[in-house]
Amino acid sequence: MTTETSFGCEIVGGGIMRRMAHIKFLHSYEDIISIENLLNAWQEFMEGKRNRRDVQEFQFRLTDNILALHYCLKNKTYIHGPYEAFKINDPKSRDIHKATVRDRVLHRALYRRLYPFFDRTFISDSYSCRLRKGTHKVLRRFHSMAYRVGKNNTRQCFVLKCDIRKFFASIDHEILLVILQKRIPDADIMELIRKIVDSFHSTKEGVGLPLGNLTSQLFVNIYMNEFDQFVKHKLKARQYIRYADDFVIFSHDKNWLAKIVRYIAQFLRTKLRLSLHPNKVSIQTLASGIDFLGWVHFPDHRVLRTSTKRRMLRTLAENERRNDVVRSYVGLLKHGNAQKIKRKIESDMI
Repeated sequence: MTTETSFGCEIVGGGIMRRMAHIKFLHSYEDIISIENLLNAWQEFMEGKRNRRDVQEFQFRLTDNILALHYCLKNKTYIHGPYEAFKINDPKSRDIHKATVRDRVLHRALYRRLYPFFDRTFISDSYSCRLRKGTHKVLRRFHSMAYRVGKNNTRQCFVLKCDIRKFFASIDHEILLVILQKRIPDADIMELIRKIVDSFHSTKEGVGLPLGNLTSQLFVNIYMNEFDQFVKHKLKARQYIRYADDFVIFSHDKNWLAKIVRYIAQFLRTKLRLSLHPNKVSIQTLASGIDFLGWVHFPDHRVLRTSTKRRMLRTLAENERRNDVVRSYVGLLKHGNAQKIKRKIESDMI
């Protein structure tokens, strides 16, 4: 029996399969490029960007711009525009590439349809760039896994921590498109995705995704879902968390963690053409402190990383919207032992 869900997917076999291997994306190309979807994408895109010059220019002739985008997509004459490149420090220097407003509206229109479908195929412990999967949830999950493996701090808990080298810049276009094609049968949608993916390359042709694209955030999760499934179902790592290119695996068996590192590296290299950062692979006890997502984690508490404290204070000093930043930081600091810096930051609101 075959049924269709409200997420635009097909379920073969009369129920949701454990690994969802037979689910296909059933939204049509016409649905994605429809004027209604483009207008909804515009409304979502412009939130928080109304005062930007390029957004205002697009809005000034909104109807003409949306119709022009729709017709070139309908006629298959769409060509992705150039990117504006700039750097940010967050905290290390990152190269950001920003597409034109026209292209970013299309990214949003595609994302609106793809995200609800693909998000259902991801493991629950993948946290980066997912709705209702914020930093506070991954921090709580880290503590929960550590507590379980350490049996309430009565057993030694080891943590394998890894980082993927040059993550966004190393995504292979053809591998990504093959992964997407397993789920997306519509050739027109795949051709549109190819145009977006191939609109950018990093060090060589056919490699790399731009950090500034909304679609890139989804595509890297789809790409890394292959690895997530390998870790969960082949390595049988029950206590595993991934946040973008950082991931941790918990175990009471240090030798097992050391053994699986080579399988992890081999899978990433041969299947995804990615590599582990040689200086960011470690196996440590939780008691010695595990540096993960800006916090140093211990069995019964976590403390803010020193570099994170410095970055917070520097951002406060440089940002004009101080109260908004303070509220954001105070919310973050509730998740660990950071009373001293919390008091200092709150005093800036007075």
